Amino acid sequence: MTAPDPDRLTDLGKRVEEAQKRQAAAAKRPPPSQAGIAGRFATELVAELVVGGGLGWGIDWLFGHFGFRTRPVFMIVFFVLGAAAGIRNVMRAATEINAEIAAKSAEAKDGEER
Repeated sequence: MTAPDPDRLTDLGKRVEEAQKRQAAAAKRPPPSQAGIAGRFATELVAELVVGGGLGWGIDWLFGHFGFRTRPVFMIVFFVLGAAAGIRNVMRAATEINAEIAAKSAEAKDGEER
């Protein structure tokens, strides 16, 4: 077996590094815009309210079918639970977005110092 050519190996190493740099640059997402953040928060909150209210309405409807008069007790309870879940998810999303923005600004500061 013949020994590999060192120049070819060096060239291959450079091409691999360039490809890795291009892939890392493509993987970086731009920071979220204010409209994107607001849309995410609104979607999180509205979805939880709709699911909670819908579940409560469905339970009230089901119990009404069997002769129980629960309307609108479960709808109110599940609407409130949906609101609490929506607020919790919005707070979690805000924490995630703040951490992402802080990490990007730390990367930018490191890049400026070098």
